[in-house]
Amino acid sequence: MLTAGELAGLVVAIFWVILVCFMVVVLVRLARLLTETRKSVAELSDRIAPLLDDMSQTVSEANRRLVAAEEITDNMRDVSGNMVRITGVASTLFAGPVLKFSAFRDGFRLALARRGARRVPARRVARGGPRTGPHIGDRISERHAAERAAERRAIGRGRG
Repeated sequence: MLTAGELAGLVVAIFWVILVCFMVVVLVRLARLLTETRKSVAELSDRIAPLLDDMSQTVSEANRRLVAAEEITDNMRDVSGNMVRITGVASTLFAGPVLKFSAFRDGFRLALARRGARRVPARRVARGGPRTGPHIGDRISERHAAERAAERRAIGRGRG
């Protein structure tokens, strides 16, 4: 039979054997994990190199297109500036004289109407509706003629 000391030594030895077996299993699994990790990293490295090349080409193409878009926007900015200048010149050349002629024509017509209103009975409205504004008999009053002239001048200046 075994003594208590021998039995305790045997139990400790069995625990050490179990511990060593457990450690061996863990180390074998760890070695497999490291091997798989090494393979995965190698495959990833093989796959990343073409992806980086593709990404570099994509960035280069995007930069090229951005440069082209910038040229287009610069050209459009120049064109819009030229259009502003052209419309300013056209406005100066055409709109000013047309407005002056229109104002002159209305003033001339008003002068003729005032001159004729003193001598000739007022005309009925050509549209067939009733006349508006103050009237003295069949003639247009001077006050009404002045109001109409002010309205025509305001319309000629673009305020009506």
